[in-house]
Amino acid sequence: MAKKILIIEDEVALLEVMRAKLTHSGYVVESAEDGEKGLGLIHSSKPDLILLDIVLPKMDGIQILEALQKEGNKIPIVIVSNSGQPVEIDQLLKLGARDYLVKANFTPQEVLNKVQSVFGDTMTVSPNEAVASRARKIPASKNTAGTDVMLIEDDRFLQDLLSKKLTLEGFSVRSAYDGEDGLRLSKELQPRIILLDIILPGIDGFEFLSLAKKEAEIKNIPIIVLSNLGQREEINRAMDLGADDYLIKANFAPDEILNKVRSVLAKFEESTKAA
Repeated sequence: MAKKILIIEDEVALLEVMRAKLTHSGYVVESAEDGEKGLGLIHSSKPDLILLDIVLPKMDGIQILEALQKEGNKIPIVIVSNSGQPVEIDQLLKLGARDYLVKANFTPQEVLNKVQSVFGDTMTVSPNEAVASRARKIPASKNTAGTDVMLIEDDRFLQDLLSKKLTLEGFSVRSAYDGEDGLRLSKELQPRIILLDIILPGIDGFEFLSLAKKEAEIKNIPIIVLSNLGQREEINRAMDLGADDYLIKANFAPDEILNKVRSVLAKFEESTKAA
């Protein structure tokens, strides 16, 4: 019988990425978007494993862990959180969590690997799947009208997460895994805004910025850099090359990135009207 996994997570896009990966790998997946519903499902559904966020509506992850600890819970729990502070991890492990994943640092394959490690299952998907997927080229679109966001990001998990988040909020999104494809598609699609990683296969984000600002089709499109690089000189370099904003991945949740996209778009479109 297939093992049952309960995901308690209020970020819908992240939840759906994890659900898709685990379902594809043969697990039965249930979910809850708030702590109270999650605790109820733990009692009624009796899952084989729980993936638990900490910051949740109605009842947070720590309260769930405390309640389960009092009940003598034996179900393995893997924490999925935005924070990776050692003090917090130590506290959660003492409350009965089996393991810990930091949202900004993992891919869907790593979630699967963690689940299989807890169960002692054999790998059902190659660890190289994420690497292979990054190498796939995005085909040119025959219908180039109406693209809101061009997302240039080689981290498959983050790309899926942001793409789903933006799509759920009504944006049309196209993605590229490397700088060359990103530049080609940006020129072709002429999106309203570009989200750009710095460390990319082929041409990196700095070179992309330099080239983009010389291309008539896209030189005026606002660009938000989204990178793990956070040194002042790196931020200054990107801004000097024409970026409109610079976000350090570890410091921003998907909702905050979405709000930044809206803010930059609003500012850009207002300035365009004024001109």
